[in-house]
Amino acid sequence: MLNIALFGAPGAGKGTQSELLMKKHNLVYIATGDILRQEIADSTELGLAAKSIIESGGLVSDEIIVQIIEKKIITNPDAAGFLFDGFPRTFVQAYILEGLLLKMHTSLTCLLSLEVPPEESFKRLLNRAKTSGRSDDTETVIKNRLKEYEEKTAPVAQFYKDQDLYFPIQGVGSIEEINRELEEVIEQELRKVLFNIVLLGYPGAGRGTQARNLAREYNLVYVSTGEMLKEEIGKGSHVGRTVQAIFDKGDLVPDEIVIKLIEKLIRRNPEASGFIFKGFPRTLVQAYILDGLLRKINSSVSFTLDIQCPTLELIKRLDARGKTERCMNYDLETTTIVHRLEQHEKICLPVVDYYRKQRKVTVIDGDGTPEEIWNRIKGPAEEAWRKAR
Repeated sequence: MLNIALFGAPGAGKGTQSELLMKKHNLVYIATGDILRQEIADSTELGLAAKSIIESGGLVSDEIIVQIIEKKIITNPDAAGFLFDGFPRTFVQAYILEGLLLKMHTSLTCLLSLEVPPEESFKRLLNRAKTSGRSDDTETVIKNRLKEYEEKTAPVAQFYKDQDLYFPIQGVGSIEEINRELEEVIEQELRKVLFNIVLLGYPGAGRGTQARNLAREYNLVYVSTGEMLKEEIGKGSHVGRTVQAIFDKGDLVPDEIVIKLIEKLIRRNPEASGFIFKGFPRTLVQAYILDGLLRKINSSVSFTLDIQCPTLELIKRLDARGKTERCMNYDLETTTIVHRLEQHEKICLPVVDYYRKQRKVTVIDGDGTPEEIWNRIKGPAEEAWRKAR
């Protein structure tokens, strides 16, 4: 998801550039000023509360701002991203935006700051006052607004500089020149956005095969908890011996073991384009854990695939796999296979609901050949990849 904050003093040209960025990247436009003026025109409770503050050139309270922005975000659950114009305006609002985006399991991609000298901003606003008809475009109010910006809003820059998300852009020049500079920064930051996939489905649904296909297609690091655990068993490590005993019973491995292995793999791949997780998360707790692991690298789950397959077909596949070198311990006996599938239904299905509530789940028919299943996956995966970037 592409989330941009467009920064700059009043009169810096944020509205003009917002229109261009919104059109190109299909972003939902969130301009606190426009929304508040509409609330005032509609004489809503929020509008009446904000009216006197705006007309005096002051900043509207954060309580009001949070409510109008959250309403806008909630009513656009399928957005490719958001463009924030005029928000955040204070250090406190920067934290508010972090929280709002975190609730959506996303984050700010970049803050683009249009740098315009104060005298230029003042001149632009005076010219706009001649035709705007806005009650807050008087000389006195303009001076007050610019002063408010310098005293309260400019320090927000440091908040984003500390996160390497702040990008100053020369705001004096032609519209085309300024837009070109903005787009260069956006493209640069999009290349850093990770594409992270969670592959769900019962054992035997073909997750391993399709995970490798996706890893090759999008240059992702393949994270298979099953394979990592099997490697530990092969090495005869302490972790491996512990896991072997758990596998013999057909039970799930404790989270503390799996977390350490995944975190180690993520650390070993700092230049990754993204990760594809197969076999994790298996529980609702692990879904929250994965959110935390990805948050540490300023990322989140982009896309979730749920490969569904008839139960009888799953049993046949696992029984057949038990006779090959790809055999897992729970493939050796029918009773263990059934126990494993029962465990999955009891423990793992809440994970599907967790991602479904975030509107990130795509269900794939897992019946058929690997090639047929891959053909069903390619379209949704490509769409999710474009949306993530």
